[in-house]
Amino acid sequence: MIERYLEDFTVGQIFGSGRIVVEKEDIKAFAAKFDPQPFHLDEAAAHDTIFGGLAASGWHTAAMTMRLLVDSEIKPAGGIVGAGFDEFRWPRPVRPGDELRLESEVLDVRPSQSRPHQGLIKMRTTTLNQVDQPVQVMIANLVVLRRPGSSASAIQGRG
Repeated sequence: MIERYLEDFTVGQIFGSGRIVVEKEDIKAFAAKFDPQPFHLDEAAAHDTIFGGLAASGWHTAAMTMRLLVDSEIKPAGGIVGAGFDEFRWPRPVRPGDELRLESEVLDVRPSQSRPHQGLIKMRTTTLNQVDQPVQVMIANLVVLRRPGSSASAIQGRG
């Protein structure tokens, strides 16, 4: 897949991804290193929490989402470079055996006023489980390179 420059993105574009199956051992390993709370580490301890069973750390979900993004067809020129989030939430837990995939929608495309060689795209990425329930929703602002030789007027008014 060829890298996409700012001029290649349009409001309303939707991108999909491959899938990741969440393994119990991976939930525990990530938690042991980065988020060592009982509901991420031990099934018995997790049973009596608000999760009612073992659940992946939200940060583990975010890391798996990042992997799916990198492997997806989005491929912004310069890489997936975040400039911040407008929204980031976890509406339901991720469980062992869940199969995650992404749907990403371009919400806005705009050239930078101060850096003419780049711009920003605003993208909503929803991480879905195997029954199409959202487990993470984020609206991110991504820095994307402009096509060499392009003019700012070529993409004005796209969002």
